[in-house]
Amino acid sequence: MNAFTDMQDLLQDFLTEGGELLEDVDQKLVELEKNVQDKGLLNTIFRGFHTIKGGAGFLDAPAMVELCHRTENLFDQLRSDKMTLTPEMLDVILAATGEVKRMMGEMSGRTAPQPAPAEMLEALDACLQGKTPPRKKPGSAVASAPVGMPQANPGNGEFDWGRLYHVLTGNTEDAEGKPVLLVAPTAVPSREEAAPVARAPRPVSGGAAGGNVTKDGTMRVDTARFDQILNLSGEIGMTKNRLNCLRTDLVRGVQGGDTLKTLETVLGQLDTLVSDLQSAVMNARMQPVGRVFQKYSRLARDVARTLGKDCELIIEGADTEVDKTILEELNDPLVHLVRNAVDHGLETTADREAAGKPARGTIRLAARQAGDHIIIEITDDGRGMRADVLRQKAVEKGLISIEEANTLDERGSLNLIFLPGFSTKSEISEVSGRGVGMDVVLTNIRRLKGRIDLSSKVGEGSKVTISLPLTLAILPVLMMKQGGQTFAMPLTAVREIISIDRETLQSVSGQPTLVVRGEALPVVQLADLLNRPHTGESLVGVVATTGDRAYVLAVDSFVGQDEVMIKPLEGIKPKGVTGATLSGEGVVVLVLEMHEMLQGRV
Repeated sequence: MNAFTDMQDLLQDFLTEGGELLEDVDQKLVELEKNVQDKGLLNTIFRGFHTIKGGAGFLDAPAMVELCHRTENLFDQLRSDKMTLTPEMLDVILAATGEVKRMMGEMSGRTAPQPAPAEMLEALDACLQGKTPPRKKPGSAVASAPVGMPQANPGNGEFDWGRLYHVLTGNTEDAEGKPVLLVAPTAVPSREEAAPVARAPRPVSGGAAGGNVTKDGTMRVDTARFDQILNLSGEIGMTKNRLNCLRTDLVRGVQGGDTLKTLETVLGQLDTLVSDLQSAVMNARMQPVGRVFQKYSRLARDVARTLGKDCELIIEGADTEVDKTILEELNDPLVHLVRNAVDHGLETTADREAAGKPARGTIRLAARQAGDHIIIEITDDGRGMRADVLRQKAVEKGLISIEEANTLDERGSLNLIFLPGFSTKSEISEVSGRGVGMDVVLTNIRRLKGRIDLSSKVGEGSKVTISLPLTLAILPVLMMKQGGQTFAMPLTAVREIISIDRETLQSVSGQPTLVVRGEALPVVQLADLLNRPHTGESLVGVVATTGDRAYVLAVDSFVGQDEVMIKPLEGIKPKGVTGATLSGEGVVVLVLEMHEMLQGRV
């Protein structure tokens, strides 16, 4: 479409602003259902559609103009009190906003949006004529399950860690001059697969709220934060000039005590300025969680309508900030948890009234900062979970044995819902029952270096608590050496460092075990995880945890702890590697993902 090609900047601005307007409209539509007489909400929603219609007309998108115009007419009738909003009418309006998002997705690909389905336009016309539209299931918000969530172990084949290290340091040939392969030939991506993909200006997710969020390279940043970065950059530039002058003095042989003292002072100032600049840049990446949370009001409403339930989603701590990357990765797990709370947690209206509860169920989505972590809680006032029922279902599905079930306490029983294939539903529906979801939620939270906990009380409801670092860009790590190569692991997983006396090792079920402070912990050698020969050097160990499991990782030696900036490995994803960084000496260091590396080991 020529208009889209010729006006790329205008198109991107429209998609950015229009996408944000639609998210705001979705949220306010759900609020409007509870406050149908609120003229302020009606006017805000009307203006949002009017703005989108104007932009679509300027960009020559008649299909979007037609859909927005009909929806706008309906809002005009509601504003003038000629009609009263009904749940059926709101279903149609929300379906229309989903269609507008779908059209924006097509426009982001430089193609003219296809017209809205005829039945949708007919439903809008029926509403305008005062007729009750046919009962339809709220479309894509319910159907958009997070099936596309990244898996923890996408890599195939055995990785040669030494060769990977050579490639990262620029050595693409071995000693015989042959190309270095990272994995078995079956796992090497083709040139087409490994090539970077060109990005559209700003792809917009299709469908209704709650679908997968398209990751893009744009975000809104307060200008005050950029001013701080600019000021710090200027001070660093002046400090650099001062260092150049001192360098000139040293080259000329001026090495008096004053020169060296000044050099020490300037280096200290530079260290402070760089740390401040690093913090300022990280602050610029921080985004309020409310930008994602607000989408779930519609999601909860649509799922409840589909299931014949009544619920309200209450958002708390929307101003809490977290790194943009983590915020994007959080969307899919939270979609499933909110859907799960409505589907599995809340009772039907009749059951709630019979139990003496309010007819409308409540789900709270709350966020708060705790130190260098963000805590997110999803709480419902539903039926709660029974540990005995969960154990029975797990046994019936063959996920655990009867003997294993008998050893589980309440916490262990609740955690059964994270097993792949676990579901308490006897019938499969479009909302749930396939046994896919909570295991992927757990995998993704762990991939973000986070932790997830469950608590529940029968008859009163359940709570899911997620703890995540505020940022993944800069990570405190423990540096260690194995076979002469330096590796790193996140410091958050480290409990303590110990020396290992080989004579104190015991064998339990064939697994080397060490008793640490009265606790028998499995010992895993990093050399074994890397498929490398043992060096025979004296062993030291790090007592660490991954998930709810504790273990001892045996390595040759420790280098110390550091804060590093992690860079992803483009085009490859070795199992058990988060990314790479550089040590202070300029050495490439692989940052290990111990949860992946330890699968099947402890």
